[in-house]
Amino acid sequence: MMRHVLTALCLVATLSGCGGSSVNLRLYPIDGPIKNSNPSEIIAVKVRNQTTASADISFVLPGAGKKNRCNGTWTSVAPRVTEKERGLSLTLQSTGGKLNKSVTDVGGVNSGEIYAVCTDGARVQGHFITGSGTESGTGTVTDTLGNTYKLLF
Repeated sequence: MMRHVLTALCLVATLSGCGGSSVNLRLYPIDGPIKNSNPSEIIAVKVRNQTTASADISFVLPGAGKKNRCNGTWTSVAPRVTEKERGLSLTLQSTGGKLNKSVTDVGGVNSGEIYAVCTDGARVQGHFITGSGTESGTGTVTDTLGNTYKLLF
C-alpha cells in the first residue's frame, strides 16, 4: 500500500514539473481597423516549442469572414559573457593543464523580435524588450493590414 502511495506522489511531482514555465503573449490593438471595430479586442498568442530564447507562435486575427490564422516565431537576444581560464595545476587530483569555460547572461534589458505570416498573406512583425531572467516584456507590433498592437507578456 505504501509503495503505491509513493509511486502516485512521484508521478504527480513528475507531471507537475513537466509543464515548465510558459509565456502568455497578448496583442492589444491600439490603432487601425481592428481597434476601430472592437477597441476591447485582445488577441491571445499561443506559444509552442519554447526554448530559453525563442518559440513558435500562432494566433488568429479577427475580421469579417474566414479566420485569418497566423504562424511565426518570437526570439530574444540575451547578451552573454564567455570566460575562459587556462593554467597549470600541480595538485595530485588534477596534475597537468587546467582549462575551464563559463558562459553567463549579462544583466539588463534584452531586445527581441516577433514575426508571423497569416493565411491571407498578411505579415505581422514587431520588436519588444524583456528584463534579464524574466518572462515578461513589452513591445509594439504592426501588421500589413494597417493595425498596430501593444505586445504584453
